[in-house]
Order: sequence, then C-alpha cells, then structure tokens
Amino acid sequence: MSKPRNRPLYFFLIIGTIACGLASRASFSPDFVKAYAGDPLYALMIFFIIGFFFSKYSSLQVALLCIAVCYTIELSQLYQADWINEIRRTRLGGLVLGFGFLWSDIISYTVGALVGYVLDCLFKAKL
Repeated sequence: MSKPRNRPLYFFLIIGTIACGLASRASFSPDFVKAYAGDPLYALMIFFIIGFFFSKYSSLQVALLCIAVCYTIELSQLYQADWINEIRRTRLGGLVLGFGFLWSDIISYTVGALVGYVLDCLFKAKL
C-alpha cells in the first residue's frame, strides 16, 4: 500500500476529464480531435475514478486495473445481443459501452492509462 491519494483533487480531475472528453466530441472540435482524443481521455477518466475509490492502491495497481476495465469494455463490443445494443443506443450507454471493437481503441486506452500513471506518480511526488 502506498500513500493515499488526495480525493478532492481526484474528484476535480474526474470532472475535468469528463468535460474534456465531451468537448472533444463537440461540433467545434477538429476532426482529428474527434477521432482520437476520446478514447485516451476515457481511459484517463477510468484511471482517476479507480484512483479516487481505491486511494491506497499503488499507481501501477490503478493503471493495471484501468487497463483491465477498458479492455473488458472494448471486448464487450464484440457481443452484439439486442438487449445490450438497446443500451448502447442511449446517449449514456453509447458513451460508456461504445459500439464496435477496434484494435486502435486498445492502443488508445493503453496511452490513456499510461498518462494517468505518469500524472499519478507526479502528483504523489508533489504531495
């Protein structure tokens, strides 16, 4: 176990990451940002959420759990039953579960988790 994280800080990091993710999908965002920013930001948000709830886990444990969650959600997109596709058709369901499996998303989630890991290590060094 390592030093607990600053939960108020992580709460604001979660909110800020959600805002950045939603802005990346907005009409005013460039096409490149729309295409590539959302998935790393999604993984970063998952990293911060895990860090918030499991504040005593090491940075590596949080990163590995983040990758496991993101990969599981991505792999779940291979499952296309009617009931889960109905959930995906809602705004929240589509944002959380996605629509179709892409290998590039796996890479993007890994990048987001690594960014979270680096930021987490920097935050812990400063606090």
